[in-house]
Amino acid sequence: MQVLITAGPTHEPIDPVRFIGNRSSGKMGYALAEAAVARGDEVTLISGPVCLAAPRGVARTIRVTTSDEMYEAVHAHLEGIDLAILCAAVADYKIADVAEQKIKKEGCETLTLELVSTRDILASLNFPKKKFRVVGFAAETNRVLGHAREKLSRKGCDAIVVNDVSRMDAGFASDNNEVTVLFREGDEVSFTNAPKTQIAAQLLSLLGARYKM
Repeated sequence: MQVLITAGPTHEPIDPVRFIGNRSSGKMGYALAEAAVARGDEVTLISGPVCLAAPRGVARTIRVTTSDEMYEAVHAHLEGIDLAILCAAVADYKIADVAEQKIKKEGCETLTLELVSTRDILASLNFPKKKFRVVGFAAETNRVLGHAREKLSRKGCDAIVVNDVSRMDAGFASDNNEVTVLFREGDEVSFTNAPKTQIAAQLLSLLGARYKM
């Protein structure tokens, strides 16, 4: 099976030295890549900026920084895939006008930044007659399942994996995770708190059985 996996955050530049980012470590996406390789899958890993080495056996690793770069990389590597798992925590907004030089603090007590929406990678894969399955991730802090169900409906993907990133014992930066998988058909499967490597193996086993891959 050919699997495309996105991982990590994106960094949206403000000026040459500053950016908008998030707390994603990339550990969940990299664990998924490792688990897919262990299954014998051919893996393309598209990674935002993280401090992790690509798992051994990954067919190709594409490293990107911004949401636009990740969008282009995903769409450039769709041919022949069977499953796309979009685990990356892609920024929802970017700076409308990136400064060419470092913004100086002197003489500027306040600073207003205009933000514009980034391109929605997950929703962009909802095109007719596609031959692969799409699984997204939802990092939530409140109404976790409610927001995930809304995202599943809005994005048009086959399934959403949701976790509560407000917790200290799972999610962003943690070695553990606790997730619920929501399928388009309405059923849900939960995995209790465990190392991300274990959660990744369980997720791929579930998806493989579900979609006969």
